[in-house]
Amino acid sequence: MKQITIIAITFLMTLGQVYGQKSKKVNSKKMNTTETVEHYTFQLGDKVTRQKVSFKNRYGITISADLYLPKNTETKTFSALAISGPFGAVKEQSSGLYANQMAERGFIALAFDPSYTGESSGEPRNLASPDINTEDFSAAVDFLGLQKNVDRTKIGIIGICGFGGMALNATAIDKRIKAVATTSLYDMTRVMSKGYNDVVTLEQRMKTLEQLGQQRWKDAENGTPAPSSNNLPEKLQGNEPQFVAEYHNYYKTPRGFHPRSINSNGSWTATNPLSFMNMPLLAYIKEISPRPMLLIAGENAHSRYFSEDIYKVASEPKELMIIPNAVHVDLYDKVDVVPFDKLETFFKQHLK
Repeated sequence: MKQITIIAITFLMTLGQVYGQKSKKVNSKKMNTTETVEHYTFQLGDKVTRQKVSFKNRYGITISADLYLPKNTETKTFSALAISGPFGAVKEQSSGLYANQMAERGFIALAFDPSYTGESSGEPRNLASPDINTEDFSAAVDFLGLQKNVDRTKIGIIGICGFGGMALNATAIDKRIKAVATTSLYDMTRVMSKGYNDVVTLEQRMKTLEQLGQQRWKDAENGTPAPSSNNLPEKLQGNEPQFVAEYHNYYKTPRGFHPRSINSNGSWTATNPLSFMNMPLLAYIKEISPRPMLLIAGENAHSRYFSEDIYKVASEPKELMIIPNAVHVDLYDKVDVVPFDKLETFFKQHLK
């Protein structure tokens, strides 16, 4: 059983298969009111408009995003939210759905592709970084604070899955963020360095680091990073861990598939875990206080313990909400399960 768990951990860390996609180049810093016709995994609300936008982060990477606005915003300023995740997803999936829902509830909401993924720039592709992805949230706050219809004193963020950890990290360092919420939270530095439920031994960790070091030499010799070989299966065989089946049922089916999503149709690089292995995301979690934190997790989610453990060590004000019977991916897109009314109440209370 332990060996199966370890294999599942490795699988989780490097979901996807090689696809060799190229990102679109995004240059405009200003809002573009024209909308490209393309695939979204949800329907745009009748009371919402969506605009393609882009901005640069502190590392010079161009972040591609969709800005969701309540209709009739011309003469009013709004509270705003920056949203990203899950880990390996794009803005046309869960984060866009969240942004749409929150815009329907009266917020300006920005769903963005993280650096090196989706339509955002950055080479090579399909990389993640606890530092750079934390910066992506702050860059989103930069952008929102420059919009004439946004009150820059009323900006919050939402992180989904692996970007929940990035959202908390960004909030700890960026005092402009006035409130933070996470759903189906993952601390990616913890899971990559210690494994799921912290089962990875020191010996196993050292072996992984040795392999990653050897892979760096191979990549340097070849002049390009190799993709991970641990991929989400195209078809389920029936013997996969339950959470792998759940991911498949979202990313590999019409429910959540998107061609630019790493977990739907791509692969992280083989050395992607390196920057996560010894850079803990949440060392300064207590410094979010006195700003409020809302952690939301499914009762039956394999990831539930991440939210519970963070709740134990975080300072007040904080709130942990467990959704009955829900699994991890239910909080990606099931609008009757994700507590959007709670998110609305939380942010309206604290962004005032």
